[in-house]
Amino acid sequence: MELKRERVREHLLAVIDGRRPGDAIPSERTLCATLGVSRPTLRAAVDELVATGLLVREHGRGMFVAPDKITQELVAEDHAASAPRSPGSWTSTVLELRTVRAGARIGRRLAVSPAAELVHVTRLRHVDGAPIALEQLHVPADLVPGLTVADMEGGFYAHLRERRGIRTAHAVQSIEPTVLSEEEAALLEVPVLSPALLFDRTTSDATGRPVEYVRSLYRGDRYRIVTRLALAGTAPDHPAADAARGGAWWGTVERPRRVSPKSSGA
Repeated sequence: MELKRERVREHLLAVIDGRRPGDAIPSERTLCATLGVSRPTLRAAVDELVATGLLVREHGRGMFVAPDKITQELVAEDHAASAPRSPGSWTSTVLELRTVRAGARIGRRLAVSPAAELVHVTRLRHVDGAPIALEQLHVPADLVPGLTVADMEGGFYAHLRERRGIRTAHAVQSIEPTVLSEEEAALLEVPVLSPALLFDRTTSDATGRPVEYVRSLYRGDRYRIVTRLALAGTAPDHPAADAARGGAWWGTVERPRRVSPKSSGA
């Protein structure tokens, strides 16, 4: 199944990628005619991109590509990064597995032709049985012929390594806040427009060949990022320096804290 607004969102992202900050994008009427969708459907997708800071609406003038965001590196490039597994029992449920054309935007991410075939997988990630993340994965089809649902519901990187001889070596990942659409919220079992973290990642093998592009939505009420930072002037034998030396980052899953009415008073 294809989530609602996904086609519209992908088209808008391709339009944004082809323009500079401050450039206008086509009008709602033009976009609706091009995509063959209703104005409410288009506006819902535009609202999401405005909320995530990719588009700007100006009353009476139209829609424009938003200014570039300020980017802060979580880990310096000369430090080894790792992502240990978060607490809890993680499982996956595949909602969709199909072959699609790469298209211009994802083709650029994976360094393949827009006409190249990709395996597109939508899966729901659970922690201790509760939905925590919705993932959209794209993998060049020639790297994983015959990929099955069972392969995706197990450890995908272990599958690449053990069954395909592909060793992932590094990834470039961005993280930003967003809100969940009606379809996304229903799958993650939270109210519409709930906060979430959007992960956008391209993974490459040891030769530098991109092997995976992933777009993941993590529930904002259940997920947080913790970073260890090496501070200037920290003594080499200080425990904080030892912890920071690896430059590791990871996600943690926690239950929201509830305050008892009896203990909430001053």
